[in-house]
Amino acid sequence: MSSKFIISGGGTGGHIFPAIAIANGIKKREPLAEILFIGAKGRMEMKRVPNAGYDIVGLPVAGFQRKVNLKNIYRNTTFPFKLLWSMIKAYKVIRKFKPNAVIGVGGYASGPSLKMAAMMKIPTILQEQNSFPGATNRMLAKKADKICVAYEETDKYFSKEKMVLTGNPIRADLLKTEMKNPKAYEYFKLNPDKKCVAVIGGSLGAKTLNISLGASLEKFELADVQLVWQTGERYYKEFDLASKASENIKIMPFVDRMDYLYSVADLVVSRAGALSISELACLGKPTILVPSPNVSGDHQTKNAKVLADKDAAIMLKDSDAIHLLPNLMIDTLNDAEKLENLSENILKFAHKDALNDIVNVIFETKK
Repeated sequence: MSSKFIISGGGTGGHIFPAIAIANGIKKREPLAEILFIGAKGRMEMKRVPNAGYDIVGLPVAGFQRKVNLKNIYRNTTFPFKLLWSMIKAYKVIRKFKPNAVIGVGGYASGPSLKMAAMMKIPTILQEQNSFPGATNRMLAKKADKICVAYEETDKYFSKEKMVLTGNPIRADLLKTEMKNPKAYEYFKLNPDKKCVAVIGGSLGAKTLNISLGASLEKFELADVQLVWQTGERYYKEFDLASKASENIKIMPFVDRMDYLYSVADLVVSRAGALSISELACLGKPTILVPSPNVSGDHQTKNAKVLADKDAAIMLKDSDAIHLLPNLMIDTLNDAEKLENLSENILKFAHKDALNDIVNVIFETKK
């Protein structure tokens, strides 16, 4: 008889992409396994999960709004009712599907599902991507059977007996990235004899990074440094950046071939999302991390600080980036010893077999 699993959570790509990776890992281990996702209605998982080939049920749950304004006050008055209805719906879905285990990947959608599963004595496993756990996972941790984490530092928040240091699952194609691949240089029309820095602000872009670079492109031209700059769709149009590209400077709204981008990059500038850091660690990429200040619990700063404290990355505050980032990029790129140290130290955070380790925990824990 095949196993059944529910995977719950979402809200952002940082939760959804690991969830889909875990589902794929389960199917690789047991091809006949049945997998059902539970997400939040109206959130991005309701599109991304079906596109990946899995069924999903949406709950009416919504997060509690901490900023005080009239709109949020209204939203918060409906919060208890949405939560109660979500708990009831989650119970009905779990009772009907009869999973062998329920996996939570973070995000408020996972709260009702994991809470009800624990009450129904079904094994629950949490996967926490960040060094500072999200509120939902902190709440669910007491009743969880196992907690897969990416950072040892999370033992401040979780029981050590339940924790398993697995790392975060990353895209399998990235693990096969060939460094200094001639095809990658052809793809971006770059010169393999020149140094190259890549700037990635996520699929939506990062305003601070874009403002900083947009005002300093001549510095990269003068230093004869190549720049591949992913702006995000919104900022590419807003800043009218197409006209600023040159032989050394490649500006694009989105990079489809991240393996090629990492292949040509001698240095990477990135936000400090957990999945980005996991990718950079597995590839040993020297990195400048500019944590986003607009995330819950300021968890990106905490992620970046773990690496910066061990000279595994350079951390630059978002508020300092506009004035300091371009010069820091060029200076670091021209410091061969610094690049080598950063590469060696970030590799110590790599968990290349993370997906397999997480799937092992799931199958060992399921009933």
